[in-house]
Amino acid sequence: MQPDKNDDHGLWRIEGYLMGHAEVERARSQARSFTDQLPWLTTAQREEVERVYVVERTAAAHAMFQRICERAAELRAEYTERYLRLKARCVAVTATGTFLLAGVGTLALRLR
Repeated sequence: MQPDKNDDHGLWRIEGYLMGHAEVERARSQARSFTDQLPWLTTAQREEVERVYVVERTAAAHAMFQRICERAAELRAEYTERYLRLKARCVAVTATGTFLLAGVGTLALRLR
């Protein structure tokens, strides 16, 4: 059974969701650690600081993930282009070598 490209896309979406969820949990944990260092905050202030921290942190993480995805697409395009040029060169060298070898073989047979 051949894997479907849509299956890969679905897996990437699930992975992205899980990474995003983990990042939110990490931000919440760090926000709690941060507010624990500020014992003079009221409960409402603590909750607000934690909320703002999580929002800012997840926005920054989202922007970072977006930049990584864009760079990955750029690299994929760049490497695909390089691969195609290398492949064309290899085919050209192989064809040239084959024709030269055939020419030398033909010339050797005629000179016999």
